Amino acid sequence: MLIQLNGEPYQLPAGQTVADLLVRLELSGRRLAVELNRDIVPRSAHAATALSEGDHVEVVHAIGGG
Repeated sequence: MLIQLNGEPYQLPAGQTVADLLVRLELSGRRLAVELNRDIVPRSAHAATALSEGDHVEVVHAIGGG
């Protein structure tokens, strides 16, 4: 299936979750925020949130500051 990942087309197998996508991107376990179709997906919901054809996903790395 084809999704938009950070504004770019990205192909991945059907039936993937947000957690699966993060593993494919080698971002699993890192501090980041995931937005799916303009809604924030809590970390606790990554494994249960299925991706669909045409979804818009934004992955933003959390950067600490002070």
